[in-house]
Amino acid sequence: MSYLASTLVALVALEHIYILILEMFLWTTPTGRRAFGMKPEQAEATKVMAANQGLYNGFLAAGLIWGLLHPDTALGFQIQLFFLGCVLVAGLYGGATASRKIFVIQALPAAIAIIAVLIAG
Repeated sequence: MSYLASTLVALVALEHIYILILEMFLWTTPTGRRAFGMKPEQAEATKVMAANQGLYNGFLAAGLIWGLLHPDTALGFQIQLFFLGCVLVAGLYGGATASRKIFVIQALPAAIAIIAVLIAG
């Protein structure tokens, strides 16, 4: 697989690790509240839900890393496409239902990585 495709997949994985950290550990801090545009009361009331979301973002990152490191490159290719597809669908849904900026932050990087992986494959 090309260096560019692998780099893009790794960047999407890193983005989801960052989202995991924001949602699981920083949700009620000024950094977390600023990232999601919330007041302290909102953050406190939703912190359990956010931690759950963060865990799912961690699973997405783990799947992408698994795909990058898998010793069977053909299977790694399929794993990457599956998890990038999951990220893309989540980004499209989030962009349509929660915030339009999710299209740019989550869906667009996943779509670009999918294209790069398909070209490289």
